[in-house]
Amino acid sequence: MPELPDCSVYRDALRRFVVGRRLEGVRMKSPFLLRSVDPPLKVVDKKEITGTRLIGKRIILEFEDDLFLVFHLMIAGRLRWRDAGAGLPGRIGLAAFDFEHGTLLLTEAGTKKRASLFVVRGEANLAEHDRGGLAVLDSKLKDFKTSLLSGDHTLKRALCDPRKFSGIGNAYSDEILHDARISPLKRTSQLHHDEIKRIHASTKRVMKLWIKRLARDVGDGFPEKVTAFRKDMAVHGRHGQPCPVCQAPIQRIVYADNETNYCASCQTEGQLLKDRALSRLLKDDWPRSLDEL
Repeated sequence: MPELPDCSVYRDALRRFVVGRRLEGVRMKSPFLLRSVDPPLKVVDKKEITGTRLIGKRIILEFEDDLFLVFHLMIAGRLRWRDAGAGLPGRIGLAAFDFEHGTLLLTEAGTKKRASLFVVRGEANLAEHDRGGLAVLDSKLKDFKTSLLSGDHTLKRALCDPRKFSGIGNAYSDEILHDARISPLKRTSQLHHDEIKRIHASTKRVMKLWIKRLARDVGDGFPEKVTAFRKDMAVHGRHGQPCPVCQAPIQRIVYADNETNYCASCQTEGQLLKDRALSRLLKDDWPRSLDEL
């Protein structure tokens, strides 16, 4: 799922490409994309876009007359800029937003169509799309600590909870915890003040670093390679590859559609965290440390 760094680059690109432009019309291919009925989608036809913003991982197009389009790309949704009148691509095309100077396409790979679009009138109704998570980039340590300690969860789960923190997901939570040198499965109730300070500093450092990197890669163009797996990441998606800090092999825990990546040497004092499926299979043969592995 595109997280804060990718969504920030999308927001800034949309600001360059469509703010001050009039939306000529929308071509819908998937009837399941639009999740609102009032106001109708056609209300934004011929309206000028006045700005862009983010609400967590949701990308907002602001229109005149206090109207908004809210995009939630979920896991596989992507925005693409093409020449005016471009056709919707095969199985992945969901909608096309036409302007005189080009077309914004919304696509989604895979068979599970989870991306959504809402048409909203008024700031009060727009606020309903805010899950309430803390905006981390300019956050104060006191506010960060309050969000982090609201409930006893693993660090991985806490950082990914949109009600606690805005814009952090599976990929960047791995990077943050590796930067902070703390286990993803440590309970928030067990954290010391110095550890919270490290996580707070790492969160701001990692997110700002990747926003800067991705913005540099995109330049004045439109984002084309939005992915949760990037070669310069320290641990996420790098199972079995050497940690860039200590060269120990990156480990992972697989569950449902996600996985947690971590360095046992840097984050867990050499202890291997149990993978739910493999530990049930291996039982007493589960290696407990890097040395046993």
